[in-house]
Amino acid sequence: MTEIYLDNASTTRPSPAVREAMLACLEEAYGNPSSLHRKGVEAENIIKKAQGSVAELLKVREKEIFFTSGGTESNNWAVLGAARARKRQGRHVITSAVEHPSVSAPMAQLKDEGFELTVLPVDSRGLVDPEDLKAALRPDTVLVSLMAVNNELGSIEPIEACGAEIRRRGGVAAFHVDAVQAFGKLPLNPRAWGVDLLTGSAHKIHGPKGCGFLYVSEGTRILPLVFGGGQQKELRSGTENMPGIAGLGAAAAEALAHFGSNRAALYELRHQFCQGLSGLDGVRINGPGEDALTAPHIISATFDDVRSEVLLHALEDKGIYASAGSACSSHKREISPVLKAIGLDRKAAESTLRFSLSRYNTAEEITETVRVLGELLPALRRFVRR
Repeated sequence: MTEIYLDNASTTRPSPAVREAMLACLEEAYGNPSSLHRKGVEAENIIKKAQGSVAELLKVREKEIFFTSGGTESNNWAVLGAARARKRQGRHVITSAVEHPSVSAPMAQLKDEGFELTVLPVDSRGLVDPEDLKAALRPDTVLVSLMAVNNELGSIEPIEACGAEIRRRGGVAAFHVDAVQAFGKLPLNPRAWGVDLLTGSAHKIHGPKGCGFLYVSEGTRILPLVFGGGQQKELRSGTENMPGIAGLGAAAAEALAHFGSNRAALYELRHQFCQGLSGLDGVRINGPGEDALTAPHIISATFDDVRSEVLLHALEDKGIYASAGSACSSHKREISPVLKAIGLDRKAAESTLRFSLSRYNTAEEITETVRVLGELLPALRRFVRR
């Protein structure tokens, strides 16, 4: 059976270049970058090269890139580290109703520590209104954390406009952006947009799991979460994950080299998929649809009268892999906070799947997936309890 993998927002298949870079690091450049001998220098050079690749995609300085264990750690570090570094200036933080749990959970932790939390609503497309952010900003606001692309809907948030509102207001607020689903897929310019902290992850762009980064603009105050060895300017201690960093660097370099063509191809596939889904009975696409506010790789669709778990496994039996929402929350019984925030009721949320694309997907795979859905849906609906 031929596999059709449409769960790339959860994780992507490592590319050949990434595997080669990691293997070379394991077999040859296996030194500790903190060591002063030649093997240590080799490892240190790998870090610098990876920093350069990530920085070039973001149009920032190499020294502003810090490596972590992934997007979750980077988001936790940005939220907790930036807010705690400013608690003498204020204890008000702002986020949105559709953030990833790795942002919403540390925000809840800050609330337990005595910070006041404002959660911005979103519209039916999953988008924050910059005017709502403007109204929420206060002199004691110390942190705003918003995602660049929603991981369930593909909505592109108005980061540039929000950054402008924060700068216009002045004050001490740091602006953090979770760009895990945007990095390597959409143009990002944190310096021009007034972003102080930005998160990315390797395994969303055909790199390895267990490695990510946090961009910390020069001069931004942030406290560390990990203490000990003093690595990475004493902001993130611990011996660096050299194979992971090498893989992240290779993945970022590939993303940069083929940025425009990859993005155009993904948008073509997304358009084809949305057109195919719109031709099926009882199927609705969530989020911004096909307008300019949609990322190229994520499609959320609700299938009336079919539970998502049932459809998910029916597709799996045909060799097609999708997701019932965020992989980080797929084992929880509660309905997705994101789907709830855009107005879906429990029945609709429990009938929603996410399909997510990568550069390895083809038009033939999309055609086959739509064909299979066209066969499965009428059959599955016959077994629905009325």
